[in-house]
Amino acid sequence: MRRADRLFQIVGLLDCSKVMTARALAEALDVSERTIYRDIQDLSISGVPIESEVGVGYRLMKGFHLPSLMFNEEELSALMLGAKMVQAWTDKNLAKAANQALRKIENMLPEKLRPELERADLWVPDFSMNATDQQNLGILRTATKQRQKVAYDYRREDGQSSSRTVHPLGLFYWGKIWTLVAWCELRDEFRHFRLDRMQQVKTLKQSFEIPLGRSLQDYLDRECDNENA
Repeated sequence: MRRADRLFQIVGLLDCSKVMTARALAEALDVSERTIYRDIQDLSISGVPIESEVGVGYRLMKGFHLPSLMFNEEELSALMLGAKMVQAWTDKNLAKAANQALRKIENMLPEKLRPELERADLWVPDFSMNATDQQNLGILRTATKQRQKVAYDYRREDGQSSSRTVHPLGLFYWGKIWTLVAWCELRDEFRHFRLDRMQQVKTLKQSFEIPLGRSLQDYLDRECDNENA
């Protein structure tokens, strides 16, 4: 996270008329308390009116607020529903990020719109991904973003197993099941793999390029052509 983004987030967390300790801020932003102390000092020097009390915590001076986010009720419902989906159906890092995003939105909303974030009529079932699948999803997300090769053992539907080295291109969620679309070195072709059939997933040190004809969009275009044929 860029330092400028972190400073903005600190102001956002404090912009809700409540006191937060350095420890609470550090946990929310995943940094050390020492970093929070430095950031608070720099914000104060730059003119942000932050009040502090030893043993109690920090808060913004009364009357100072960031501009309210201009969301209507339907937009808030969409954001809340999307965040709940991320919390229920992805890995721990994305779930944490969704929770932090909701907190930021709540802190910056006018009082009359805050109840919209607590609606119980939009419900997302928690399919409770097991810890291994959550960890593997995180590994695959990072490898896809950084274009690093991934290796794993894969068990097909018929029970046959094989070791694969792939170039991860994209992850798809189909309702309870995540699949990876990748270029498979063993088959020298596009392949898709179910996350729940992968074992011993690890990122390799080798990176990969995406040559013409082997991108995720190329895969999607080919699948579309096959469906229309």
